[in-house]
Amino acid sequence: MSSADRHITLYHNPHSRSKGVLILLEELGADYALRRLDLQQGEQSMPAYLAINPMGKVPAIVHQGVPITEQVAIYQYLAELYPEAGLAPAPGDPRRGPYLRWLAFYGSAFEPAILDRALKREAPPRMLSPYADCATVLGVIDAQLARGDYLLGAHCSAADVLWGSALGWMIGFGLVDPPAPTRAYVERMAARPAAQRAQAIDTAAGA
Repeated sequence: MSSADRHITLYHNPHSRSKGVLILLEELGADYALRRLDLQQGEQSMPAYLAINPMGKVPAIVHQGVPITEQVAIYQYLAELYPEAGLAPAPGDPRRGPYLRWLAFYGSAFEPAILDRALKREAPPRMLSPYADCATVLGVIDAQLARGDYLLGAHCSAADVLWGSALGWMIGFGLVDPPAPTRAYVERMAARPAAQRAQAIDTAAGA
């Protein structure tokens, strides 16, 4: 597939979940364009954007005229569109299962658990909850990050870009107070050149 065939448009706001996707695009060395949405002005609810994502949420990407929404799907799609970056273990690689696990765990467990904490509400009864509760979810991720530099050990993947960004936001909001290995992981991800470039892009746009 040619470079032109892999061109991505990212619908983006720097104070949203799309920041992690911008970092991922930089990690991948992707060919992309940014379409910034002013969430305060409600641009995410305008008909033109609702045609891209009827949920009126970011991130969303468009590739070859096809919109792709849902954060975890976007990470998986982009990492596999640029396999040469090495951020997605291929089928047959023993790291593939854990990689997919951590992508899925983010959307199915971390997001709803953190929302419980942010809204100060009880988790569903354990027999009904697909994620148990917030303390359990955070314990699982903290235990994994205590085992190595990245979720897959020594190898950074697109899952790390997702989790590093998300955990950084949650620490900033005061919703999590993780142990030292998790904090070191967040700092490690924030220090990567791609994260620094993404921050510079948003800072320049804001200026």
